[in-house]
Amino acid sequence: MKDKNPTVLFQRIAFIGFGLIGSSLARVVRRQGLAGHIAVCARSRKTLDKARALRLADSVSLDAGEAASGADLVMICTPLSAYSEVAADIVPALETGCIVSDVGSVKVSVLRELGSVLPDGVHLVPGHPVAGTEHSGPEAGSAELFAGRWCILTPPQGTPPAVTERVAELWRRAAMNVEVMDPEHHDQVLAMTSHLPHLIAYSIVDTATDLEDYLKKEVVKFSAGGFRDFTRIAASDPVMWRDILLANKDAVLEVLSRFNEDLTVLQRAIRRGQGDKLEVAFTRTREIRRGVIDAKQD
Repeated sequence: MKDKNPTVLFQRIAFIGFGLIGSSLARVVRRQGLAGHIAVCARSRKTLDKARALRLADSVSLDAGEAASGADLVMICTPLSAYSEVAADIVPALETGCIVSDVGSVKVSVLRELGSVLPDGVHLVPGHPVAGTEHSGPEAGSAELFAGRWCILTPPQGTPPAVTERVAELWRRAAMNVEVMDPEHHDQVLAMTSHLPHLIAYSIVDTATDLEDYLKKEVVKFSAGGFRDFTRIAASDPVMWRDILLANKDAVLEVLSRFNEDLTVLQRAIRRGQGDKLEVAFTRTREIRRGVIDAKQD
């Protein structure tokens, strides 16, 4: 049976969790008419009231199973540590043909948490829209958040291509570029491009919090571009990033070890006055920056 509205991709999308990413995607869905019904589940009544006030939800519930009932797409947008609880709540409500996806920054753990518990006939297509800001909550969302960015999908082996394509098309409608990737490879890549930088930013800003009061005030007052950028990153949701770093600990610890080794080399060069080594390293890193700009990810 064909949809009456040809733009509809899913008859009922259930958002489990409704922060920055979920509410931004809901804005896209609402603006383009991509779903017949948007159901929103959150832990707090305040968040549900906000979803209603923003006109992003056709129905709201504190019960994930109730929101997921009858959905042909369930989009999990909670912190990673909540996935097991969410799975237990939604599994009894999932119907044959339903697709379960997510927006988490770690993918191997998603397959572990969800892959073994979903019933036969329900498809899992984990996803990671590589976009965001330091802000959180449904009011921080924007339909333009995803434009020009990448969404990485990591479907398990055996997932019908047509199922993956339905999720891919949803993200394309949000103006994202879509890449299908092995989940282990995803976690290794993101450990370097996202998880380690956030860890370093948190560490640097935390170091500033331990400075003497008079020095801390001056650091804040005279924040240059570098430190200011670190404070923006370090203002990200602490619960979300706690979960990300623990869920991807093996890959993060591997790149952290390599980073520490490279940092030791630079530390030694500074101590010994080896300006040539510093210049070589700093020249080499400019190539990465040019690559980021060329890839239009600046």
